[in-house]
This record gives sequence, C-alpha cells and structure tokens, in this order.
Amino acid sequence: MSANSAEPGGRLEVVLVKAGVTKIRYPAELLADDGTRIVVRAPWAGDGARDFGFVRFEPGDVFTEYYWRDRWYAVKEVRDARGTVKGWYCDVTRPATRSGAELVVEDLDLDLWRSADGTDVRRLDEDEFADSGLARTDPEAAAAAVAALDTLEALARGDGFETLLA
Repeated sequence: MSANSAEPGGRLEVVLVKAGVTKIRYPAELLADDGTRIVVRAPWAGDGARDFGFVRFEPGDVFTEYYWRDRWYAVKEVRDARGTVKGWYCDVTRPATRSGAELVVEDLDLDLWRSADGTDVRRLDEDEFADSGLARTDPEAAAAAVAALDTLEALARGDGFETLLA
C-alpha cells in the first residue's frame, strides 16, 4: 500500500477541477485504495436532476467511481435508487492525486457514456476539448487525453469494463 492508502469505509472529499477552478466537491465513501486505483461511492452530487437526453442523473442515484493514479481517465458506474445500473459515465482526466482525505481530479473536457446494455456508446464534449486550447498549451496532455478517450471507447464497445473494474 502507498502512503496515501487508507482503510476502506473512510471518507474522502472528491474535488473535480477544470481549467484550474474547482468545479464541484463532494463527500464519498472510500471503498478501496491499492496505491494505484482508488474506488469511492457517493450519491449524485448535483443540484436536482440533470437530463443529458441519453441518461438522467437524479437524487437517489449512486455512483461507484474508479480513479487511477497512472491513467488519464475515471469511470463512474451509475445506479438508480433501486440499484439498477443505468450505465457508465467516463471522464478523461489527468491521473488522480490524493493527499490525506482529499482526492483531486482534473477534468480535461472529454467524456464517454456507455449504457447499461452496451448499445449506446458515445463520445461527449469533443467540441469543448477543442475549444479548451489544451492541444496548443500542453500538446502532450492533449495527446494523452485523446488516447484515453480512444481506450475508453474500445473498452466500452467490448467487454473491457468488466475486466477494468473487477
């Protein structure tokens, strides 16, 4: 275990940062931290419901979130209040960092959705990513972000999520 590892059942504060500004922070239950992958569970942290058209996140939804210290993405399994899987929302991020009870993740705009039945896999926010200017200001990070989205899409179109999240 790493120095940042902690016992499951503890609490973490998840901090999502975008372009240097904290986008949202919320409490989560630590399920696992093996020094590379951190798994937390948290209720939907948004204000009210958010309808994306292809999925609706709402109060009562529970997110099991998987973060890596060595990968450029996070995968969030979304379940409704009854426990039924809605799907997986994936964020392309810089590798997660953890200091004590705070888990910081920098969102790089690119996202991917995979429905529970696997019939709907869609890349999201590619226009926001292009507008962010990351390709100009940090070409290596931009290349890693695009490669991460490609990897997530390949996993989502196959049976890779089961292996990734096991």
